[in-house]
Amino acid sequence: MNNRLSVIAWLCNLVLFVFLAGATVRAQEITPFRNDDRVVFLGNSITDGGHYHAYIWLYYMTRFPEMKVSIQNAGIGGDRVIEMVKRLDGDVFSRHPTVLVTTFGMNDSGYLEYNGSEPDKFADEKVKESAMAFQEMEKRYKELHDTRIVLMGSSPYDEGAVLEGNLPFKGKNAAMLRIVDFQRASAQSNHWEFLDLNRPMTRINERIQQQEPAFTLCGSDRIHPDNDGHMVMAYLFLKAQGFAGNKVAEIVIDAGTQKIVSAVNCRLSNVKKTPTGVTFEYKANSLPYPLDTVPRGWGSKKSQYDALRAIPFMEEMNQERLIVKGLKGRHKLFIDEEEIGIWSAEDFAQGINLAALTHTPQYQQALGVMYLNEERWEIERRFRDYAWVQYNFFQPKGLLNANNRQAIQVMDQHIATDGWLRAKRDLYAKAMLPEVRKAWQDQQDQLVRDIQHAAMPKTRKFRLVPIQ
Repeated sequence: MNNRLSVIAWLCNLVLFVFLAGATVRAQEITPFRNDDRVVFLGNSITDGGHYHAYIWLYYMTRFPEMKVSIQNAGIGGDRVIEMVKRLDGDVFSRHPTVLVTTFGMNDSGYLEYNGSEPDKFADEKVKESAMAFQEMEKRYKELHDTRIVLMGSSPYDEGAVLEGNLPFKGKNAAMLRIVDFQRASAQSNHWEFLDLNRPMTRINERIQQQEPAFTLCGSDRIHPDNDGHMVMAYLFLKAQGFAGNKVAEIVIDAGTQKIVSAVNCRLSNVKKTPTGVTFEYKANSLPYPLDTVPRGWGSKKSQYDALRAIPFMEEMNQERLIVKGLKGRHKLFIDEEEIGIWSAEDFAQGINLAALTHTPQYQQALGVMYLNEERWEIERRFRDYAWVQYNFFQPKGLLNANNRQAIQVMDQHIATDGWLRAKRDLYAKAMLPEVRKAWQDQQDQLVRDIQHAAMPKTRKFRLVPIQ
């Protein structure tokens, strides 16, 4: 009883602090990552099997190719904050993060009982349980003097989508929002950073569901965002970091005078007007952001590219503008002698977004970075499945990191009745060997080096040829 009263008092004090500080429901600004940052995303299955952190890293890989940033997945499926606290030392702090992004709430808020006889009582209990467990996490985080803390309110449970055979747990997301709000209050009181994913994603769902009732960013189970939802999460995070309006590059040339009017985030040279058209050389400091058109990950049905119908990512964060003034008539554009397209003088004067053209040499270069990042993500997933076995199965049995014959024997006693454990049996048999884990880590490290090399922009030769 005393513990419960202390939690209630703690929540009241946090809410009072937010009120006195004049806090609003808007996401606070998140400081952009810096060179040599080690960023760890701690969460549940949405982080564990999701892509949002990989999409965020892909932005840094392509937009700031000379910056060395490490973004690491520390999600485990099924986790509530109470389980996360138990693995802070071995799975999170051991990575020595300079930035720690933490998200929870989906599992903390519970499931089936929302359609039971006392949903309000159940919601109260789950929120209080989560708040009590978070007090220990908050205490541990206060001890991290060299780590910047970011609390991130969970993506929503979508109660509004009309999904055949899937009735929603009514009131679950309202309970999640109460958890989001005590996260916000804690961030305010501790001078940490905060981002709410729940409310903006819910607004997007509701807007599109007015025309398409079955639409959801939260997957077919209303819980796990598909790739489009993860791209929305990445967009919201990057926007909170202040990257809206940040261009890949912008080229402005006056073909008539052969003058460079402006060059944003790029270097232009050798502008010439010849009998066969206009030529110049271009080297950007960044690459366009590549968007995957293939659904990735277990059970995925939507692609990263599908998010564009929900968010203005291209308009706000993926502009590689080519503006050429002083042309007459239509011109064909070549980049490195690859034909890109034909536009009118008016189109060139208004500006063409090269980042929207997937066949430019620079976009193709960015695709190489994307595929290398996807390979890195796949290897990282093996480590997260290994972590799931260690912390969800072995830790409660006193066999954390035992990695011996006894551990295998205990595992084999349970695989007949535990489908999740059975699915990870073969992977664990490999990962329990330190030489296998080292080989995987070496592969990851090499992929990161390959990504850094592949992302370095190159000088491109542009040629505009008039069409008779």
